[in-house]
Amino acid sequence: MKQTWRWFGPKDLVSIDDTRQAGVTGIVSSLHHVATGAVWSPDEIAARQSDIATMKDGSPSGIAWDVVESLPVSEDIKKQTGQWRDHIEAYKQSLHNLADAGLSVICYNFMPVLDWTRTDLAWARPSGATCMRFDLVDFAAFDLHVLKRDGAADDFDDALRDEATARFEAMSEAHREDLAKNVVFGLPGAAESFTLDDVRRHVAEYSAIDEDRLRRHLIDFLEEVAPVAQARGLRLCCHPDDPPVPLLGLPRIMSTEAQYRKVMQAVDLPANGITLCSGSLGARSDNDLPGMMERLGGRVHFLHLRNVKRESDALFGSFFEDEHLEGDTDMVALIAAALNEEDKRRAQGRDDWSIPFRPDHGQDILDDLHRKAQPGYPAIGRLKGLAELRGVIAGLQHGRPQT
Repeated sequence: MKQTWRWFGPKDLVSIDDTRQAGVTGIVSSLHHVATGAVWSPDEIAARQSDIATMKDGSPSGIAWDVVESLPVSEDIKKQTGQWRDHIEAYKQSLHNLADAGLSVICYNFMPVLDWTRTDLAWARPSGATCMRFDLVDFAAFDLHVLKRDGAADDFDDALRDEATARFEAMSEAHREDLAKNVVFGLPGAAESFTLDDVRRHVAEYSAIDEDRLRRHLIDFLEEVAPVAQARGLRLCCHPDDPPVPLLGLPRIMSTEAQYRKVMQAVDLPANGITLCSGSLGARSDNDLPGMMERLGGRVHFLHLRNVKRESDALFGSFFEDEHLEGDTDMVALIAAALNEEDKRRAQGRDDWSIPFRPDHGQDILDDLHRKAQPGYPAIGRLKGLAELRGVIAGLQHGRPQT
């Protein structure tokens, strides 16, 4: 399992020098400053590769850009409106340019409007650490009383609506503003973020798009781009919905094993694959992460390893980002399944037998609390998680035949 680290570019407060000290062997990055729908030019790709290859003193870092996360899919493509055909052609050209530069793993997502959604970006834990949290009552308060979305009341039962209303009425104005900012925080690292009016407009534009139609749009997209990826030796890997349930009345199509299976079967090419994120999928109680790795592992091209703690027994409710070996996902069993998949790939002679993973998210601890890096991406909290994951891998590999 190749150890990688997400880096948001030269403005990231966790530097390439820091990643060297973490001991990772590859970098996960993106051209966040390039507008969604535009072509990633060879010069821009080369510049990011150079940034990653160089330490602050100008010496070689010895690490390279291994995984693209993300090559974003535009809202026009997801809705099949506006310039969606032009954006698909631009996406294809970007794939060609990435392949020419030697990159092979391309992560993306197909979540409508918002990427990951949290209500608190720095929730205090008893240890003194902070973490990201999704509070269902706070989210309902946002939907009902801040966004004031048409039809929002129909998505929550009477008890939750009453609790959300009471919670909202007790909030200070500053708390209400913080909640709105957190929910519409946007794509991690992206130059763009949404206003409330932007969210209202986008949500309204999805009013005629249900789960089946959105899935059809994803399949249409993949039927165009996956053959390009296959021909160029690229591996596309779709990130799951986060959280893995419908929000804001928007459809979700990559939240369960059954949903992933439909898309893998519809475009049945090895290049059409999965980013298995244990935190995103783990927020839903009916997802079996080790089982998904066992059953879908041949199409898993990238792993995000993190853990969440669900705060109720409901299919979906509040949750928080727990420590990597805590929470509700059996991380040891998941890693064991990933190592078994690597064994299968070696036996099959696959050149992609080593599955890249990164320690996803992490609690802010120690100096993280003062550094204020990208929410969810602290230096020390991720390093702690990576060390724990390394320990699990080393233990599971001890005495295991290596080829």
